Amino acid sequence: MDILLQLAVILICLFYGARKGGVALGLLGGIGIVIMTFVFGLTPGKPPVDVMLTIIAVVAASATLQASGGLEVMLMGAEKLLRRNPRYVSILAPFTTATLTILCGTGHVVYTMLPIIYDIAIKNGIRPERPMAASSIASQMGILASPVSVAIVSLVAFLAKVPVDGHIIDFIQVLSITIPSTLSGVLMIGIFSWFRGKDLEDDPVFQARIADPVQRQIVYGDSATLMGKILSRDQWIAMWIFIGSIAVVAIMGAFPVLRPLVNGKPLSMVLNIQMFMLLAGALIIVLTKTDPTTIGKTEVFRAGMIAVVAVFGIAWMADTVFDAHLEELKVVLTELVRTQPWTYAVALLLVSKLVNSQAAAISAMVPVGLAIGVPPGYIVAFAAASYGYYILPTYPSDLAAIQFDRSGTTHIGKYVINHSFILPGLIGVSTSCLVGYLLASLTGLI
Repeated sequence: MDILLQLAVILICLFYGARKGGVALGLLGGIGIVIMTFVFGLTPGKPPVDVMLTIIAVVAASATLQASGGLEVMLMGAEKLLRRNPRYVSILAPFTTATLTILCGTGHVVYTMLPIIYDIAIKNGIRPERPMAASSIASQMGILASPVSVAIVSLVAFLAKVPVDGHIIDFIQVLSITIPSTLSGVLMIGIFSWFRGKDLEDDPVFQARIADPVQRQIVYGDSATLMGKILSRDQWIAMWIFIGSIAVVAIMGAFPVLRPLVNGKPLSMVLNIQMFMLLAGALIIVLTKTDPTTIGKTEVFRAGMIAVVAVFGIAWMADTVFDAHLEELKVVLTELVRTQPWTYAVALLLVSKLVNSQAAAISAMVPVGLAIGVPPGYIVAFAAASYGYYILPTYPSDLAAIQFDRSGTTHIGKYVINHSFILPGLIGVSTSCLVGYLLASLTGLI
Protein backbone atom coordinates (compact mmCIF):
# COMPACT_ATOMS: atom_id res chain seq x y z
CA MET A 1 0.00 0.00 0.00
CA ASP A 2 2.82 2.39 0.87
CA ILE A 3 4.44 2.02 -2.53
CA LEU A 4 1.18 2.96 -4.28
CA LEU A 5 0.93 6.12 -2.19
CA GLN A 6 4.58 6.93 -2.89
CA LEU A 7 4.10 6.40 -6.64
CA ALA A 8 1.08 8.70 -6.47
CA VAL A 9 3.26 11.38 -4.83
CA ILE A 10 5.86 10.99 -7.63
CA LEU A 11 3.21 11.31 -10.35
CA ILE A 12 1.61 14.34 -8.70
CA CYS A 13 5.01 16.04 -8.43
CA LEU A 14 5.85 15.22 -12.05
CA PHE A 15 2.49 16.32 -13.41
CA TYR A 16 2.24 19.53 -11.42
CA GLY A 17 5.89 20.43 -12.02
CA ALA A 18 5.54 19.86 -15.77
CA ARG A 19 2.44 22.08 -15.86
CA LYS A 20 4.25 24.87 -14.06
CA GLY A 21 7.25 24.55 -16.37
CA GLY A 22 10.81 25.81 -15.97
CA VAL A 23 12.71 24.77 -12.85
CA ALA A 24 9.43 23.83 -11.14
CA LEU A 25 9.82 20.24 -12.31
CA GLY A 26 13.04 19.76 -10.37
CA LEU A 27 11.90 21.77 -7.37
CA LEU A 28 8.74 19.68 -7.03
CA GLY A 29 11.07 16.73 -6.66
CA GLY A 30 12.16 18.46 -3.44
CA ILE A 31 8.63 18.18 -2.08
CA GLY A 32 8.65 14.51 -3.03
CA ILE A 33 11.97 13.70 -1.35
CA VAL A 34 10.91 15.46 1.87
CA ILE A 35 7.62 13.52 1.95
CA MET A 36 9.44 10.23 1.32
CA THR A 37 11.98 10.88 4.05
CA PHE A 38 9.92 12.55 6.80
CA VAL A 39 6.46 11.07 6.19
CA PHE A 40 7.20 7.57 4.90
CA GLY A 41 10.55 7.20 6.69
CA LEU A 42 12.53 6.13 3.61
CA THR A 43 16.29 6.49 3.43
CA PRO A 44 17.16 9.25 0.92
CA GLY A 45 18.55 7.89 -2.32
CA LYS A 46 21.61 9.15 -4.17
CA PRO A 47 21.37 12.17 -6.49
CA PRO A 48 23.04 11.49 -9.89
CA VAL A 49 26.01 13.79 -9.22
CA ASP A 50 28.13 12.54 -12.13
CA VAL A 51 25.27 13.15 -14.54
CA MET A 52 24.62 16.63 -13.18
CA LEU A 53 28.28 17.65 -13.40
CA THR A 54 28.49 16.42 -16.98
CA ILE A 55 25.37 18.37 -17.90
CA ILE A 56 26.90 21.52 -16.43
CA ALA A 57 30.13 21.04 -18.41
CA VAL A 58 28.31 20.40 -21.70
CA VAL A 59 25.88 23.27 -21.21
CA ALA A 60 28.69 25.67 -20.31
CA ALA A 61 30.54 24.83 -23.53
CA SER A 62 27.41 25.03 -25.71
CA ALA A 63 26.31 28.32 -24.14
CA THR A 64 29.80 29.74 -24.69
CA LEU A 65 29.52 28.73 -28.36
CA GLN A 66 26.19 30.56 -28.63
CA ALA A 67 27.51 33.65 -26.82
CA SER A 68 30.55 33.75 -29.15
CA GLY A 69 28.38 33.75 -32.27
CA GLY A 70 29.89 30.46 -33.40
CA LEU A 71 26.42 28.95 -33.58
CA GLU A 72 25.54 31.38 -36.38
CA VAL A 73 28.23 29.80 -38.54
CA MET A 74 26.41 26.46 -38.33
CA LEU A 75 23.00 28.07 -38.91
CA MET A 76 24.18 29.93 -42.00
CA GLY A 77 25.59 26.74 -43.48
CA ALA A 78 22.27 25.00 -42.87
CA GLU A 79 20.36 27.84 -44.55
CA LYS A 80 22.59 27.71 -47.62
CA LEU A 81 21.83 24.02 -48.04
CA LEU A 82 18.08 24.53 -47.79
CA ARG A 83 17.93 27.54 -50.13
CA ARG A 84 19.89 25.69 -52.79
CA ASN A 85 17.43 22.78 -52.67
CA PRO A 86 14.00 24.31 -51.92
CA ARG A 87 12.03 21.47 -53.58
CA TYR A 88 13.38 19.02 -51.03
CA VAL A 89 12.89 21.21 -47.96
CA SER A 90 10.43 18.73 -46.38
CA ILE A 91 13.19 16.11 -46.18
CA LEU A 92 16.29 18.30 -45.86
CA ALA A 93 14.90 20.63 -43.16
CA PRO A 94 14.39 17.89 -40.51
CA PHE A 95 17.85 16.48 -41.28
CA THR A 96 19.26 19.99 -40.90
CA THR A 97 17.68 20.63 -37.50
CA ALA A 98 18.57 17.13 -36.27
CA THR A 99 22.20 17.66 -37.34
CA LEU A 100 22.39 21.01 -35.56
CA THR A 101 21.08 19.34 -32.40
CA ILE A 102 23.60 16.50 -32.75
CA LEU A 103 26.44 19.01 -32.97
CA CYS A 104 25.25 21.35 -30.21
CA GLY A 105 23.64 18.87 -27.82
CA THR A 106 20.39 20.79 -27.50
CA GLY A 107 17.22 21.04 -29.57
CA HIS A 108 16.86 24.72 -28.77
CA VAL A 109 18.96 25.63 -31.81
CA VAL A 110 15.82 25.02 -33.88
CA TYR A 111 14.26 28.39 -33.02
CA THR A 112 16.54 30.33 -35.36
CA MET A 113 15.95 27.86 -38.19
CA LEU A 114 12.12 27.80 -38.05
CA PRO A 115 11.48 31.23 -39.64
CA ILE A 116 14.03 30.40 -42.35
CA ILE A 117 12.34 27.06 -43.08
CA TYR A 118 8.96 28.78 -43.25
CA ASP A 119 10.29 31.41 -45.64
CA ILE A 120 11.76 28.80 -48.00
CA ALA A 121 8.56 26.72 -47.98
CA ILE A 122 6.02 29.52 -48.49
CA LYS A 123 8.06 31.26 -51.20
CA ASN A 124 8.24 27.98 -53.14
CA GLY A 125 4.55 27.08 -52.81
CA ILE A 126 5.20 24.24 -50.35
CA ARG A 127 2.77 23.66 -47.50
CA PRO A 128 4.77 25.02 -44.50
CA GLU A 129 3.32 22.42 -42.13
CA ARG A 130 5.35 19.73 -43.94
CA PRO A 131 8.87 20.94 -43.09
CA MET A 132 7.92 22.96 -40.00
CA ALA A 133 6.38 20.14 -37.95
CA ALA A 134 9.00 17.67 -39.18
CA SER A 135 11.84 20.02 -38.24
CA SER A 136 10.54 20.58 -34.73
CA ILE A 137 10.23 16.83 -34.12
CA ALA A 138 13.62 16.07 -35.70
CA SER A 139 15.35 18.72 -33.60
CA GLN A 140 14.30 16.85 -30.45
CA MET A 141 15.07 13.42 -31.88
CA GLY A 142 18.63 14.56 -32.60
CA ILE A 143 19.27 14.71 -28.84
CA LEU A 144 19.54 10.90 -28.73
CA ALA A 145 22.27 10.98 -31.41
CA SER A 146 24.39 13.75 -29.89
CA PRO A 147 27.63 12.85 -28.09
CA VAL A 148 27.27 15.99 -25.97
CA SER A 149 23.55 15.91 -25.16
CA VAL A 150 22.35 15.67 -21.58
CA ALA A 151 20.27 12.59 -22.42
CA ILE A 152 23.13 10.58 -23.93
CA VAL A 153 25.56 11.62 -21.20
CA SER A 154 23.02 10.50 -18.59
CA LEU A 155 22.35 7.22 -20.37
CA VAL A 156 26.06 6.36 -20.67
CA ALA A 157 26.67 7.25 -17.01
CA PHE A 158 23.88 4.94 -15.80
CA LEU A 159 24.93 2.07 -18.07
CA ALA A 160 28.53 2.35 -16.82
CA LYS A 161 27.34 1.06 -13.44
CA VAL A 162 25.87 -2.16 -14.87
CA PRO A 163 28.40 -4.30 -16.80
CA VAL A 164 27.08 -6.97 -19.17
CA ASP A 165 29.16 -10.16 -18.93
CA GLY A 166 31.94 -8.09 -17.43
CA HIS A 167 31.74 -5.55 -20.26
CA ILE A 168 30.35 -2.03 -19.97
CA ILE A 169 28.18 -0.71 -22.81
CA ASP A 170 30.28 2.34 -23.52
CA PHE A 171 29.86 5.72 -25.17
CA ILE A 172 30.66 4.53 -28.71
CA GLN A 173 28.42 1.47 -28.50
CA VAL A 174 25.50 3.61 -27.40
CA LEU A 175 26.03 6.09 -30.24
CA SER A 176 26.52 3.28 -32.78
CA ILE A 177 22.90 2.34 -32.02
CA THR A 178 21.30 5.73 -31.39
CA ILE A 179 22.79 7.66 -34.34
CA PRO A 180 21.60 5.36 -37.17
CA SER A 181 18.28 4.69 -35.44
CA THR A 182 17.68 8.41 -34.99
CA LEU A 183 18.59 9.24 -38.59
CA SER A 184 16.32 6.43 -39.82
CA GLY A 185 13.46 7.97 -37.85
CA VAL A 186 14.20 11.43 -39.25
CA LEU A 187 14.23 10.01 -42.80
CA MET A 188 10.81 8.43 -42.31
CA ILE A 189 9.48 11.71 -40.95
CA GLY A 190 10.76 13.52 -44.04
CA ILE A 191 9.24 11.00 -46.46
CA PHE A 192 5.89 11.18 -44.67
CA SER A 193 5.98 14.98 -44.54
CA TRP A 194 6.65 15.32 -48.26
CA PHE A 195 3.13 14.04 -48.97
CA ARG A 196 1.16 15.18 -45.92
CA GLY A 197 -1.73 17.63 -46.13
CA LYS A 198 -3.18 19.41 -49.13
CA ASP A 199 -1.04 21.42 -51.50
CA LEU A 200 -1.53 25.13 -50.87
CA GLU A 201 -3.37 25.74 -54.14
CA ASP A 202 -5.87 22.99 -53.20
CA ASP A 203 -6.35 24.03 -49.58
CA PRO A 204 -9.60 26.03 -49.28
CA VAL A 205 -8.76 27.29 -45.78
CA PHE A 206 -5.40 28.66 -46.92
CA GLN A 207 -6.87 30.17 -50.11
CA ALA A 208 -9.59 31.88 -48.08
CA ARG A 209 -6.94 33.35 -45.80
CA ILE A 210 -4.79 34.86 -48.56
CA ALA A 211 -7.86 36.23 -50.35
CA ASP A 212 -7.62 39.04 -47.81
CA PRO A 213 -4.78 41.36 -48.97
CA VAL A 214 -3.75 42.11 -45.38
CA GLN A 215 -3.53 38.42 -44.54
CA ARG A 216 -1.69 37.71 -47.78
CA GLN A 217 0.98 40.23 -46.80
CA ILE A 218 1.26 38.63 -43.37
CA VAL A 219 1.55 35.12 -44.86
CA TYR A 220 4.17 35.97 -47.48
CA GLY A 221 5.72 38.91 -45.64
CA ASP A 222 9.44 39.72 -45.62
CA SER A 223 12.15 37.11 -45.89
CA ALA A 224 13.84 35.76 -42.77
CA THR A 225 17.47 35.00 -43.51
CA LEU A 226 21.03 34.93 -42.23
CA MET A 227 22.36 35.12 -45.79
CA GLY A 228 24.58 38.11 -46.42
CA LYS A 229 25.52 38.46 -42.78
CA ILE A 230 29.27 38.89 -42.37
CA LEU A 231 30.77 36.40 -39.96
CA SER A 232 33.79 37.39 -37.91
CA ARG A 233 37.02 35.42 -37.56
CA ASP A 234 36.19 34.86 -33.88
CA GLN A 235 32.90 33.18 -34.79
CA TRP A 236 34.69 30.72 -37.05
CA ILE A 237 37.34 30.03 -34.41
CA ALA A 238 34.68 29.36 -31.77
CA MET A 239 32.80 26.99 -34.06
CA TRP A 240 35.93 24.97 -34.93
CA ILE A 241 36.99 24.76 -31.26
CA PHE A 242 33.61 23.33 -30.34
CA ILE A 243 33.46 20.89 -33.27
CA GLY A 244 37.07 19.86 -32.60
CA SER A 245 36.30 19.12 -28.96
CA ILE A 246 33.34 16.92 -29.92
CA ALA A 247 35.59 15.08 -32.40
CA VAL A 248 38.24 14.49 -29.73
CA VAL A 249 35.64 13.12 -27.32
CA ALA A 250 34.30 10.77 -30.00
CA ILE A 251 37.79 9.55 -30.98
CA MET A 252 38.74 8.87 -27.37
CA GLY A 253 35.49 6.98 -26.91
CA ALA A 254 36.32 4.84 -29.95
CA PHE A 255 39.94 4.26 -28.94
CA PRO A 256 40.26 3.79 -25.16
CA VAL A 257 44.03 3.40 -25.53
CA LEU A 258 44.23 7.17 -26.07
CA ARG A 259 42.87 7.83 -22.58
CA PRO A 260 45.18 7.91 -19.54
CA LEU A 261 44.97 4.94 -17.19
CA VAL A 262 43.33 5.43 -13.80
CA ASN A 263 43.65 2.47 -11.42
CA GLY A 264 44.66 0.32 -14.37
CA LYS A 265 41.64 1.27 -16.52
CA PRO A 266 41.18 3.96 -19.19
CA LEU A 267 39.76 7.23 -17.84
CA SER A 268 35.96 7.03 -17.85
CA MET A 269 34.14 8.73 -20.72
CA VAL A 270 32.00 10.65 -18.24
CA LEU A 271 35.10 12.42 -16.90
CA ASN A 272 36.47 12.70 -20.43
CA ILE A 273 33.40 14.58 -21.62
CA GLN A 274 33.46 16.86 -18.59
CA MET A 275 37.13 17.77 -19.13
CA PHE A 276 36.94 18.47 -22.84
CA MET A 277 33.70 20.40 -22.69
CA LEU A 278 35.14 22.68 -20.02
CA LEU A 279 38.29 22.96 -22.14
CA ALA A 280 36.24 23.91 -25.22
CA GLY A 281 34.45 26.71 -23.36
CA ALA A 282 37.72 27.96 -21.89
CA LEU A 283 39.50 28.00 -25.27
CA ILE A 284 36.63 29.92 -26.86
CA ILE A 285 36.90 32.59 -24.16
CA VAL A 286 40.71 32.74 -24.34
CA LEU A 287 41.05 32.73 -28.14
CA THR A 288 38.08 34.92 -29.07
CA LYS A 289 36.57 38.17 -27.82
CA THR A 290 33.57 36.47 -26.24
CA ASP A 291 32.20 38.36 -23.24
CA PRO A 292 31.90 35.80 -20.40
CA THR A 293 29.08 37.81 -18.81
CA THR A 294 26.81 37.02 -21.77
CA ILE A 295 27.17 33.23 -21.48
CA GLY A 296 24.71 32.92 -18.61
CA LYS A 297 22.14 34.95 -20.58
CA THR A 298 21.93 32.58 -23.55
CA GLU A 299 18.95 30.33 -24.27
CA VAL A 300 21.20 27.26 -24.21
CA PHE A 301 22.48 28.07 -20.71
CA ARG A 302 19.01 28.78 -19.36
CA ALA A 303 17.58 25.55 -20.76
CA GLY A 304 20.59 23.55 -19.60
CA MET A 305 20.46 24.75 -16.04
CA ILE A 306 16.75 23.94 -15.91
CA ALA A 307 17.72 20.41 -17.01
CA VAL A 308 20.23 20.17 -14.14
CA VAL A 309 17.60 21.08 -11.56
CA ALA A 310 15.09 18.70 -13.17
CA VAL A 311 17.51 15.78 -13.14
CA PHE A 312 18.51 16.57 -9.54
CA GLY A 313 15.00 16.66 -8.11
CA ILE A 314 13.35 13.96 -10.21
CA ALA A 315 16.14 11.40 -10.11
CA TRP A 316 16.70 11.83 -6.37
CA MET A 317 13.01 11.44 -5.60
CA ALA A 318 12.60 8.41 -7.87
CA ASP A 319 15.79 6.73 -6.62
CA THR A 320 14.60 7.07 -3.02
CA VAL A 321 11.31 5.29 -3.70
CA PHE A 322 12.55 2.58 -6.04
CA ASP A 323 15.61 1.75 -3.98
CA ALA A 324 13.41 1.23 -0.92
CA HIS A 325 11.11 -1.17 -2.79
CA LEU A 326 13.61 -2.78 -5.13
CA GLU A 327 13.05 -6.37 -4.06
CA GLU A 328 9.26 -6.06 -4.27
CA LEU A 329 9.48 -4.51 -7.73
CA LYS A 330 11.81 -7.25 -8.94
CA VAL A 331 9.32 -9.92 -7.90
CA VAL A 332 6.40 -8.19 -9.63
CA LEU A 333 8.06 -6.76 -12.74
CA THR A 334 11.10 -8.87 -13.60
CA GLU A 335 9.14 -11.57 -15.42
CA LEU A 336 7.10 -8.95 -17.30
CA VAL A 337 10.10 -7.01 -18.60
CA ARG A 338 11.96 -10.25 -19.35
CA THR A 339 9.18 -11.63 -21.54
CA GLN A 340 7.83 -8.30 -22.83
CA PRO A 341 10.67 -5.75 -22.75
CA TRP A 342 8.69 -3.39 -24.97
CA THR A 343 6.68 -2.49 -21.87
CA TYR A 344 9.77 -0.62 -20.63
CA ALA A 345 9.69 1.51 -23.80
CA VAL A 346 6.02 2.36 -23.23
CA ALA A 347 6.71 3.36 -19.62
CA LEU A 348 9.67 5.50 -20.72
CA LEU A 349 7.52 7.22 -23.37
CA LEU A 350 4.77 8.07 -20.88
CA VAL A 351 7.20 9.37 -18.26
CA SER A 352 8.85 11.52 -20.93
CA LYS A 353 5.50 13.11 -21.69
CA LEU A 354 4.99 13.82 -18.00
CA VAL A 355 8.39 15.46 -17.51
CA ASN A 356 8.78 17.03 -21.00
CA SER A 357 12.46 16.09 -21.07
CA GLN A 358 14.43 13.19 -22.51
CA ALA A 359 17.21 13.65 -19.96
CA ALA A 360 14.75 13.74 -17.05
CA ALA A 361 12.90 10.67 -18.37
CA ILE A 362 16.17 8.75 -18.71
CA SER A 363 17.29 9.85 -15.25
CA ALA A 364 13.99 8.68 -13.76
CA MET A 365 13.49 5.42 -15.67
CA VAL A 366 16.86 3.95 -16.67
CA PRO A 367 18.06 3.30 -13.08
CA VAL A 368 14.68 1.76 -12.30
CA GLY A 369 14.76 -0.38 -15.44
CA LEU A 370 18.26 -1.63 -14.72
CA ALA A 371 17.37 -2.34 -11.08
CA ILE A 372 14.34 -4.49 -11.93
CA GLY A 373 16.21 -6.46 -14.55
CA VAL A 374 15.62 -4.81 -17.92
CA PRO A 375 18.62 -5.95 -20.00
CA PRO A 376 20.92 -2.98 -20.78
CA GLY A 377 20.75 -3.84 -24.48
CA TYR A 378 17.01 -3.14 -24.51
CA ILE A 379 17.54 0.14 -22.70
CA VAL A 380 19.91 1.27 -25.47
CA ALA A 381 17.66 -0.10 -28.23
CA PHE A 382 14.59 1.75 -26.96
CA ALA A 383 16.38 4.98 -26.00
CA ALA A 384 14.31 6.90 -28.57
CA ALA A 385 11.21 6.22 -26.45
CA SER A 386 12.52 8.86 -24.05
CA TYR A 387 11.06 11.41 -26.49
CA GLY A 388 7.34 11.37 -25.84
CA TYR A 389 6.54 15.04 -25.27
CA TYR A 390 5.29 15.45 -28.84
CA ILE A 391 2.08 13.66 -27.78
CA LEU A 392 0.57 16.97 -26.67
CA PRO A 393 1.63 20.20 -28.44
CA THR A 394 2.99 21.89 -25.33
CA TYR A 395 6.76 21.82 -25.93
CA PRO A 396 8.39 25.19 -26.75
CA SER A 397 9.77 24.12 -30.14
CA ASP A 398 6.33 22.90 -31.24
CA LEU A 399 4.66 26.09 -30.06
CA ALA A 400 7.35 28.12 -31.82
CA ALA A 401 6.72 26.25 -35.08
CA ILE A 402 3.03 27.10 -34.84
CA GLN A 403 3.81 30.78 -34.22
CA PHE A 404 6.38 31.05 -37.02
CA ASP A 405 4.02 29.41 -39.54
CA ARG A 406 2.03 32.48 -40.57
CA SER A 407 0.09 30.41 -43.13
CA GLY A 408 -1.75 28.63 -40.31
CA THR A 409 -1.06 25.15 -41.73
CA THR A 410 0.98 24.09 -38.66
CA HIS A 411 -1.73 23.95 -36.05
CA ILE A 412 -3.37 22.45 -32.97
CA GLY A 413 -6.53 20.58 -33.96
CA LYS A 414 -10.00 20.90 -32.57
CA TYR A 415 -9.48 17.93 -30.25
CA VAL A 416 -5.95 19.05 -29.22
CA ILE A 417 -4.49 15.59 -29.78
CA ASN A 418 -4.97 15.91 -33.56
CA HIS A 419 -2.16 18.44 -34.02
CA SER A 420 0.57 18.79 -36.64
CA PHE A 421 3.27 17.03 -34.60
CA ILE A 422 1.56 13.83 -33.47
CA LEU A 423 2.06 11.78 -36.66
CA PRO A 424 5.69 12.83 -37.33
CA GLY A 425 6.46 12.10 -33.68
CA LEU A 426 4.86 8.66 -33.71
CA ILE A 427 6.51 7.75 -37.01
CA GLY A 428 9.94 9.02 -36.00
CA VAL A 429 10.08 7.49 -32.52
CA SER A 430 8.57 4.13 -33.51
CA THR A 431 10.98 3.85 -36.45
CA SER A 432 13.94 4.72 -34.22
CA CYS A 433 12.93 2.13 -31.63
CA LEU A 434 12.49 -0.55 -34.30
CA VAL A 435 15.85 0.20 -35.95
CA GLY A 436 17.49 0.46 -32.52
CA TYR A 437 16.14 -2.98 -31.62
CA LEU A 438 17.42 -4.50 -34.89
CA LEU A 439 20.87 -2.92 -34.49
CA ALA A 440 21.13 -4.00 -30.85
CA SER A 441 20.22 -7.54 -31.91
CA LEU A 442 22.76 -7.58 -34.75
CA THR A 443 25.56 -6.30 -32.52
CA GLY A 444 24.86 -8.81 -29.77
CA LEU A 445 23.57 -6.37 -27.15
CA ILE A 446 20.26 -8.26 -27.07
